[in-house]
Amino acid sequence: MVAYPIKVLIVDDSEISRTMLAKALTTPGKISVIGTANDPYEATEKINRLNPDVITLDVEMPKMNGIEFLKKLIPQERVPTIVVTSSAVDAFEAISAGAVDYIKKPTAAEMASFSHELKQKVIGASTATVGVGRASMGARVASKPVMPQRRIDPAANTKTVIALGASTGGTEALQVVVEKLPANTPGVVIVQHMPAGFTKMYADRLNRLCAMEVREAKDGDRVKAGLILVGAGEFHLRLKRDATGYFVSSKKGDKVSGHCPSVDVLFESVAETAGANAIGAILTGMGADGAKGLLQMRQAGAFTIGQDKETCVVYGMPMMAFKNGAVVKQAPLESITDLILSKLK
Repeated sequence: MVAYPIKVLIVDDSEISRTMLAKALTTPGKISVIGTANDPYEATEKINRLNPDVITLDVEMPKMNGIEFLKKLIPQERVPTIVVTSSAVDAFEAISAGAVDYIKKPTAAEMASFSHELKQKVIGASTATVGVGRASMGARVASKPVMPQRRIDPAANTKTVIALGASTGGTEALQVVVEKLPANTPGVVIVQHMPAGFTKMYADRLNRLCAMEVREAKDGDRVKAGLILVGAGEFHLRLKRDATGYFVSSKKGDKVSGHCPSVDVLFESVAETAGANAIGAILTGMGADGAKGLLQMRQAGAFTIGQDKETCVVYGMPMMAFKNGAVVKQAPLESITDLILSKLK
């Protein structure tokens, strides 16, 4: 449960950025900016003195960059931290280092939407479990994982499709799930809430780690064994089917359930197109996107999984899916891959 007002400390070496963030965040009765710091050393002092609920953090700063600061901060203080950056690489490194979430720095034209999104992220971060699953989800980007010795018969799964959805905390949670999938696993489609420009780099990052091929989805891509398609930022991902098999539609559109891409949009299309031949999993994330769509998948006969509270960074989307009856099986993050594989012949 959110305890208002949420106390925020802004850490950024730019006075202009600090002023912009304070203006974007301050919401009487809900969010209070209790202080600012222009480098990690000043931030450390103010964290100890002011006890913020959430920190916003720049990456490029003097004396110590934000990534190194996170590595030192999180094991000691465990303060939910949102990184503000224009770099997808920095965002993913920050998440691996312990940040709860990230947001893309805005242009002047994006300020209104940025302010709304940042406030929502701060509210979500204030309820986050910092450091959950770090032993399993931590920075393992340098080495290829050991794949489970499991035989999958591609011929027996030509109609099977696996759909995954996540938000806050999902970049690493999804990695835990997909990096253990064997190379001949049936096609996987993913929506992770992420801005335009970040999803290709995320797909490329997963591609270096997984036995399956991972790509950012493009309109008309075929869904096939051995391939994972990640929905592009600002494009809704939908599953389609023709006489040859499954393919995806990737098109711009209005936000659904507050997001584009939307997990609900993907899951609803999977329910309609694949029905009982689908497997769906909803992972950590704030809000309710995906709960309605996962329920439609279950009603269509799909096997559906929800990540449990104990292993979620934010138990929002999986909680809503569990409450509305969408989840056949609730499980800890590390068990989800095995659950998926158990449904493949």
